[in-house]
Parts: sequence; C-alpha cells; structure tokens
Amino acid sequence: MANAKKKTSSRPDFASIGGIILAVGGILGGLILDGGKVQDVKQVTAAMIVFGGTIGAVLVTTPLAVVLGAVKKLGSIFMNNAPPVAQTIDSIIGYATQARKQGIVSLEQEAEKIADPFLRKALNLAVDGMELSQIRGIMDLEIELMEQRGEAEAKAFESAGGYSPTIGIIGAVLGLMQVMKNLANIDEVGRGIAAAFVATVYGVGAANLFFLPAAGKLKARLKDAVQLRELMLEGVLAIVEGLNPKLIRLKLDAYVVVPEKKKPEKKKPEKAGAEAKPARQPVAAGS
Repeated sequence: MANAKKKTSSRPDFASIGGIILAVGGILGGLILDGGKVQDVKQVTAAMIVFGGTIGAVLVTTPLAVVLGAVKKLGSIFMNNAPPVAQTIDSIIGYATQARKQGIVSLEQEAEKIADPFLRKALNLAVDGMELSQIRGIMDLEIELMEQRGEAEAKAFESAGGYSPTIGIIGAVLGLMQVMKNLANIDEVGRGIAAAFVATVYGVGAANLFFLPAAGKLKARLKDAVQLRELMLEGVLAIVEGLNPKLIRLKLDAYVVVPEKKKPEKKKPEKAGAEAKPARQPVAAGS
C-alpha cells in the first residue's frame, strides 16, 4: 500500500525539453551560419508588441479562470506529474486483496491515505456501500468535467498560436511606419526595415515553436489523465463486485502500453536441388 501513500515525484519530459532546444538551436544556428548574429533578433519592443498583444487578445476571448488554469498547466508541458500506470494497478490490486480478505469496509483508513483525489473519492464511495451504477455515474461526471476543463485550457494556447503571427505582422507594419519617417537617411532605412521584421519572426516563431505545440502536449496529457482515471474507476468497481485480484489485474493490464516485439523471421525454404535421398531398399535374399 505504500505506493498510494506517497505523492508521485515529477518526471522531466525530455521530448518537450529537447524539442524546444532543438527547434530554437536549429533556427539560431541557421541564422549564424547564414552570416547573421543573435543580436539581430533581439528586440525588446518587438517582444512587447507580440507577447503583450497576444496575451491581451487571449484574455478578451477566454475567461480569466481558464487562462489562469492554462498558465498553471505550463509546468506539465515539461514535467510529467502523473503516476505510472503500473504503479496505480499495483495499488488497486493491493486494495482488492485486502477487501477480499477483510471486507471492503477495511479500506476506509487506507482510502484516506491516497494522494490522488479521484481514486480516494471513488474508493470512499465504495466503502460507503453505494451501488455500482451510482459510483460510475458520479465518477464519470467528474471525468467529463475534467476533460472539458482540460480542453478549454488547451484551447487558450491554440488561441495564442492563432493570434501571435497576426500581431507580429502588426508589429512589422508599425516598424515600417517608423522607417518611412527616416527616408532621407538610406543607412537607417535598411537597418530599420530589418528590425521591423523581427516582430514577424517573434509572432510566427512563438506560435509554431511554443503555443501550438504546448496545446498539443496538454491534449496528450489530458488523454493520459482521462485514461488513468478510467483505469482507477474500473479497478474500484471490480473491487466492489468482489472479483478475484488476478482477474482484476488481467482486466487493468489492458491499459498498460507494451512496446511491440519484432516478429521472428521465417526460415527460408530449402533449395529445390537439396532433395532428400531416397531410402535404401533392402537387398533380396539370394540375390
């Protein structure tokens, strides 16, 4: 039971971290190889226009509570806080074994020690003696509401990814307006045009390197979270039904993703020339 009492430590998502580093490094590396400098894309004013305008547009279209919830989920893009599926199954099997030996009421104290609020609530409902249909109805509603909140938070990042390129263009136009005021100085015109397009780089880059990928990652996290809660619910319902722990494990193992093994190569058929020799005929007596 120790697995359920301890909070699961966060695990870094190397795919997200490595993806950001690879994307930004590739773009800046290409810029340097092309003869540019990192300072060419460092502009505070462009960043203010793009990110300030994008955040403002998202706040107009999205409720503040959803935006704050999306901001809180930023950490989950780079860190995976969900407990491993195998660990959750082991915990449920432990509860099933105890319930089979001592009765489901004996899980009351164990339920209070569970860190995950969903599993704790489901197990408490089971201990209270509620029927299977009632437990499923209550917990399915909770899963549905969690899914709706998660989709709304991911949508906030999708909105940001839609607005930032357009606001980057606005920043470029504003920069070009300032350039038009200094047409008399041709050196300043060239430098000003180059600087004006930095806002477009910020807008398109932020959308395609962070906002839209972050929305996709949050949707993937949401799918895993929903699947984990469905596993928990099925496990608790199986405990209420009094199923054998071995059968419960067989049922819940369907949620564990196992990498496919390579199929063994088929043996090549023997060549036609290598035919088996006919058996030697016995010699007749007297021949």
